[in-house]
Amino acid sequence: MTTTSADKLQLLLDQFSGADHVLILINADPDAIASAMALERLLWRRVTRINISNINTITRPDNMAMIQLFDVTLIHISKIDPHLYNKIAIVDSQPHHNDSFKGLDYTVIIDHHEPGKSNAPFTDIRPDYGATSSIMTEYLKRAKIKPSERIATALFHGIKSDTRNFERMATNADIRSFQFLFQYVNIHLARRIEQVDLRMGFLEYFKKAIEEKVVDDTRIYIHLGNVENPDICVLIGDFFMRVNTVTWSIVSGVYEDKLIIILRNDGLQKDAGKLANKLFGTAGSAGGHKGMARAEIPLENIRDDMKNLESDTLRKWIYDNINGILAK
Repeated sequence: MTTTSADKLQLLLDQFSGADHVLILINADPDAIASAMALERLLWRRVTRINISNINTITRPDNMAMIQLFDVTLIHISKIDPHLYNKIAIVDSQPHHNDSFKGLDYTVIIDHHEPGKSNAPFTDIRPDYGATSSIMTEYLKRAKIKPSERIATALFHGIKSDTRNFERMATNADIRSFQFLFQYVNIHLARRIEQVDLRMGFLEYFKKAIEEKVVDDTRIYIHLGNVENPDICVLIGDFFMRVNTVTWSIVSGVYEDKLIIILRNDGLQKDAGKLANKLFGTAGSAGGHKGMARAEIPLENIRDDMKNLESDTLRKWIYDNINGILAK
């Protein structure tokens, strides 16, 4: 028998009662934060207590701005005891995605990534959707809840963020949710969050990238050395793709004894995700999409491949590996 959206909503709400203490766990990013806000709204006045907890350290400026401007209270997982809650939900992730999610009994799992194994009484996993925010918007609509300006704007931003402005993995369902939310959104607030992606301390890395970049035909290579945050590599990789002659932007840095490699391209040539996996997948984690990819390699895994782990050596190793394929 086909489960309707009304059935799903009722099944979700049936998992909770007035005496419940609910913990919503997330790996905080715009889609996850917005989805947690929406679930909190759905359960408002239905349970005794709800807390949202993040497993990651939040350092991206846009995420920090989102939390501040939407007045979202997050408690890091290290500061709470999940076992004090009798109901635990996870949104925009699944237990197998991170070790911090493991070892807990989940009541609810709502996500848009490929499904893993779970014994949760309620799961709604839709890998054909571009964002979990789209799923949560459908729940609000079905519950006949008019989203507040802050929740609508958060979900709006969550959909835009995870679909990269509908450039990847967007479906008609995402578009319908986006259109529904638009009538309630504070567009000035949404624009403010989208524009906040830099901290003052990041500017030194941009200076270093501009001064030390290596340009080979339409490809640009940058190694930043040690970075305080791997998101810096992402920001600089995206920045150089704005240059009209650049078709590939490869930015790397070292963070917590890992070599972070960010690949961006114009989407017209080789597949960045496949390239990252082919070159670096055996040494660490690597993958992505046609136009964007990421690799994270523990330095210990490549120590034997080179005489040292100095910046110049790492820069040359990345250049030789990638250029050997892209130059063909």
